[in-house]
Amino acid sequence: MTLQRMASGRWLLAAIGLAAFGLVAVGLVLARTLNLAACPLCILQRMLYLALTIESAAAFFLARRPIAGRLSTVLMSITALTGAGIAAYQTWLQRFAKGVSCTADQPWWEHFVDWAGTQYPLLFEATGLCSEAGWKFLGLSIAEWSLIAFTTFTVATLVAVRRKN
Repeated sequence: MTLQRMASGRWLLAAIGLAAFGLVAVGLVLARTLNLAACPLCILQRMLYLALTIESAAAFFLARRPIAGRLSTVLMSITALTGAGIAAYQTWLQRFAKGVSCTADQPWWEHFVDWAGTQYPLLFEATGLCSEAGWKFLGLSIAEWSLIAFTTFTVATLVAVRRKN
């Protein structure tokens, strides 16, 4: 398989899904080994990474059907862009709004995260504060790395949409 073929939209979508799943796995390992508490925004981003994983599998298998393949890739773009927005908001909270909660009141998505945490605590339990960076790698918080990842995924999915015939 040539490099150009591997870089085709279909394989790019698969790579995004694998990377998104890998980021969830790394997040779980970091949480357990470094005793990091995930916040509601962290959990929401984790859910979006899992959604990207599922959407990439669908897009991979639907890639040869023009309309279905394009729609599934556009859905991935929307999911990745949403994740970038949430990661950007959390980055702002960590840099400029120290000691505040995620939101002024508890919106619907925070209720959803709480519910998911009771159903699957290993994956979705939120006990941290969104404004606390907690741990940094190369000077960037997890939220900042997540912003980079979601932005990269957004650009990659848009490239994949453009490559479709």
